[in-house]
Amino acid sequence: MDMHTGPLYKSLGFPSVAIHETNAHFDFVEPARTILVIGPMGSGKTEYAARLWRDAAVARRKGASIAFLTSGGGTQKELFEPESGIGTADRRNTFFVRYALDRARFAEYPEDALAYRGGFERCGKHIASIGNSFDLEETIRRNPQVGTWILDEAAFYDERLAYLVKRESEQRGLVFVMPTLLLNFRGEIFNETARLLMETSTDIYPLSAYCEHPECLENAYNTYRYYVVDGVECPALFFDPLIIVGGDRDRDDPLEPNYCTRCDAHHYLPGKEYTYFTLKPLGERASVGDSGPLAAELRAMRFDPESSELFRSFRAHYVDGPNPSPDRMNALRVPCLAERALVYLYAERNLLSAEQARALVDDLDLNREYLDRRLADNKRPLKGA
Repeated sequence: MDMHTGPLYKSLGFPSVAIHETNAHFDFVEPARTILVIGPMGSGKTEYAARLWRDAAVARRKGASIAFLTSGGGTQKELFEPESGIGTADRRNTFFVRYALDRARFAEYPEDALAYRGGFERCGKHIASIGNSFDLEETIRRNPQVGTWILDEAAFYDERLAYLVKRESEQRGLVFVMPTLLLNFRGEIFNETARLLMETSTDIYPLSAYCEHPECLENAYNTYRYYVVDGVECPALFFDPLIIVGGDRDRDDPLEPNYCTRCDAHHYLPGKEYTYFTLKPLGERASVGDSGPLAAELRAMRFDPESSELFRSFRAHYVDGPNPSPDRMNALRVPCLAERALVYLYAERNLLSAEQARALVDDLDLNREYLDRRLADNKRPLKGA
């Protein structure tokens, strides 16, 4: 309770209770906003968007006389002129944009569904799946009456998106609501798009969730990636492929990840030291022509993991170190260790040429199907592998 109002309430006979900020409905009056809704997987980002959609449906039932409050507001000072059709972008008119590579999520729902973990909202014609900022620009052009745009997984788009929504917001008074992961499973800023959205947004709403560790009730802000191998939870390696499309349902396939929310104490991220002490330096040596040491390490990962520097690093940190952690050792049970390392060095760090990567795939007989999927997810397909 506020220190100034608390004594007054008490003197009037009210109990001493904590009064929190009102959980208000969405404001369709204030123009020119770019709103980031951030949090780990499962924190309710898309459910926030669904609530906005329902609020808009209520707001549209209000009388036409309030349209002047919810229209215009950009730097061009557009006026609401229903007869001419000029400046008629009304922020009560909402449109949901789904990232094109994420179509597999909630496949059991209708095509026009804004789906979240607790249900869905039908969007009718006000929904689209797009893959880049140019598609979004064209979609906005074709729907001039829409004043509020919900861009799900906004950080997945190209960097141009940040400046496109900034321009449309400032010039026309449009509002963009962007539920998205800001941090990846490593706890780092997801990508350059996420960083630019942070810089250019007018509002940020952070969401948290319970830590999903079975023995914890702490607030969680981390997205934890893990695999299930023979019924055992195996945390993802630090150098696991950055982008893996999908992941909203439980999977027992050891090649497909699961996600949950975790607090700092239970957000296991094994192999970070190895990545910077060993794997990345080996990639740097390969980038200048000395690929032999990297090939030897990948060969060990592929055929005899316990002879690899990766295993030695894990043993030193998680078995023989001052704070043993058998949970982190389970990361070595996940298949395709060498393939994951190759994706990290080629697709993310750009330390290997396509020719070097193809040669390693051939020489080590790596899993081509796995590599094709993960490299496609990360937009670096290796043709001819």
